[in-house]
Amino acid sequence: MTLLRTSSTTTRMKKRATLLGGVFFALFGLLGARAVYLQAYQSELLTQRAEIRIGKKVKLWGKRGTIEDRNGNKLAMSVSAYAVGVFSRKAALIEDVPRAARRIANILNLSPAFVERGLRKKTYNWLKRPADEREADAIAALKIPGVEVVPFHNRIYPNIGLAGQLIGFSDIDDIKGLSGLEVKYNDYLTPSSTWQSLMWDGKGKLVRLESPSMKSLDGDTLTLTIDSTIQNIAETALEKSVVKHKASSGMAVVMRPVTGEVLAMANYPSFNPNNVKGYSDTSRINRSAVETFEPGSTMKVFLAAAALDSGKVRKNTRFYCENGSYNIKGHTFNDTHEYEWLSLGQVIKFSSNIGVIKMSEIIGRETFEKALRNLGFGQRSGINLPGEGKGIFRDFNKLNSVEFGAVAFGQGISVTAIQLATAFGAIANNGELVKPWVVKRITTPSGEIKKEFASPGSRVAITPSTARFMKKVMATVTQEGGTGTEAALDGYTVCGKTGTAQIIGPDGTYFKDRYMASFAGFVPMEKPELVIVVIVDDSRTGGYYGGGVAGPIFREIAYKSLEHLNVAPEKEQFSSDKLLFALKSEDKQ
Repeated sequence: MTLLRTSSTTTRMKKRATLLGGVFFALFGLLGARAVYLQAYQSELLTQRAEIRIGKKVKLWGKRGTIEDRNGNKLAMSVSAYAVGVFSRKAALIEDVPRAARRIANILNLSPAFVERGLRKKTYNWLKRPADEREADAIAALKIPGVEVVPFHNRIYPNIGLAGQLIGFSDIDDIKGLSGLEVKYNDYLTPSSTWQSLMWDGKGKLVRLESPSMKSLDGDTLTLTIDSTIQNIAETALEKSVVKHKASSGMAVVMRPVTGEVLAMANYPSFNPNNVKGYSDTSRINRSAVETFEPGSTMKVFLAAAALDSGKVRKNTRFYCENGSYNIKGHTFNDTHEYEWLSLGQVIKFSSNIGVIKMSEIIGRETFEKALRNLGFGQRSGINLPGEGKGIFRDFNKLNSVEFGAVAFGQGISVTAIQLATAFGAIANNGELVKPWVVKRITTPSGEIKKEFASPGSRVAITPSTARFMKKVMATVTQEGGTGTEAALDGYTVCGKTGTAQIIGPDGTYFKDRYMASFAGFVPMEKPELVIVVIVDDSRTGGYYGGGVAGPIFREIAYKSLEHLNVAPEKEQFSSDKLLFALKSEDKQ
């Protein structure tokens, strides 16, 4: 009995062992197959996962906010990039520093001596930023102790120097704005940050296995009133003329008189914010809003408007222009031609200095000063830009007779290009001055509008009847016999005024052979779409008068911009005869 029980137990044990053996055999078979699969097909992934190493925690920033034009075209943006740095304590483990420096320098296109100094420094330092992805991967693959590749954002300006002074630039860390709109709206453009551990795979390539959404850390988007097409038109026309006339510099402003929106602010020489180190501090300034200059004869239209609004001068008032020479207390003022009697309209058309001096004497100092201040001169316009100039505007009651006479034709005071555009906009807008602005809205990374902008304000600066009359007067300037014929356009009536002002030297006296040439005006006459101001500083060849130097620039900017905006030509363009008839009709009122 005992023998039988033992035999049965032995049999069961054998069966159990056989079963377990089969199970183990199957398991080993599966494991073997898995190992073969992993070795054959997943070895690279396993190697990377096995060798993933976690480094120190670093502060990672979102992207700086985008700056775009009114149509969504990118003017400034940030892109993902990399930076190559040296962690000194780990770099001390490098056995052959010169060899490591040569290998790194070859990839990053740097001097081996520069890299070697970086590897030997006792503090953390950057070898290159930004570096592109190819460079970053190659450096990571070297696995040189202490040499790190970290994520980075690089600020780029895709249109090179387009509106460079207006936009400005930010620091190399892509966090802080340093000039232009970049600094003015830095609080909105600056991204947020988060702390995160950096990880590297088996090939030394930077990875992030778990990364929170970085989009929410991005800065806000800034949308401008600027039209990049019109900005390019203005910059191209300006550069061509400045180079042609061998002038020192130039400015151009284009704005909409009804809304005050600035469509272009051009400066030449230009500035490329992608290469900040290649430019001087002065070349980075948005001169159209900051720099002041004597406006010359462009100011005559505002004196004429003030004279009419004062009631002391009528539309048919005539002025004796002294045959081209007028003496005030020993100082002689001259006209370019020997005029006798001129009407108010003719004084503006022919740009008579003596005519406007006589006009200013009639209306008096207080009336003239009040009118100019009401047009925005001597004060900042309020445009949302940093560093706006306000010009030099002295108390007229403190001027002597000669100084007051010079103010009548735009000498002895200074203005900015944006001030001049705003004032001409008041005439175009039937007397209502609308202050300029350049930023339309600020939008969050999720697309929500955070803030919207409009003109800082408006006011009546000239009576509507005077503004309408001055439009007709200004149209004669670009017609036959006027000083601004080179600004005239086929299909559109241009209203404008030329200016030619002597440049002041370092000693406070005027140069006898250096001038600031300008043309300012608007188009079309009946329903003005654009106000354009052009300034060319110190033309050295091909003339120096405003009509001949700045007038053609105005014409090119106006024609191409109107075409871009699909503004149809006027059904009936004013001619000299029709303008003369209109002025005679006004004279009878």
